[in-house]
Amino acid sequence: MSASKTKAAAAAATETASTIETAAEVSVKNFEKSIAAMRDGIEKATKGLENSQAKLKEGVEKAVKTSEELLSFSQGNVEAFIKATQIYVSGMQDLSKQFAASSKSSLEESVAFGKSLMGVKSVKEAVDLHTGFTKSSIEKVVSESNKLTDATVKLAEQAIAPITARISLAVETFGKSY
Repeated sequence: MSASKTKAAAAAATETASTIETAAEVSVKNFEKSIAAMRDGIEKATKGLENSQAKLKEGVEKAVKTSEELLSFSQGNVEAFIKATQIYVSGMQDLSKQFAASSKSSLEESVAFGKSLMGVKSVKEAVDLHTGFTKSSIEKVVSESNKLTDATVKLAEQAIAPITARISLAVETFGKSY
């Protein structure tokens, strides 16, 4: 009995050792699989972080570029407004000079008419002189009004041209984006 107990104990010990060895191998394989899974997870997380950083960098670069373009465009708008204002002021000075010259001429003609009216000898001559002066004055007023209207329209077109050009550029530039 002792020999058979010894054999059974030896067999049980061998079987236990084999089970322990198998369990150790399975544990090692499972540990290696866990390590591999962790490495894979870390690699994926690293790649995801790198992609996020690249997208963030790209977004910031686009935002900076857009800001620079808007700043440049705004500067162009200010320059166009200044140019339009300069054209307008200069044109208004010219119109004022034309108006002053026309007024001066009209006043001189009125004074000359008054002097000639003083030298008339009859009522008929006074009426004829007054009729001629009135007709001439009306024709001159119409003519000067037309000149001033034409000059005003031309001035408005010239003054608005820089701003119109900026609006066209804005539609062309920003219309493509949307």
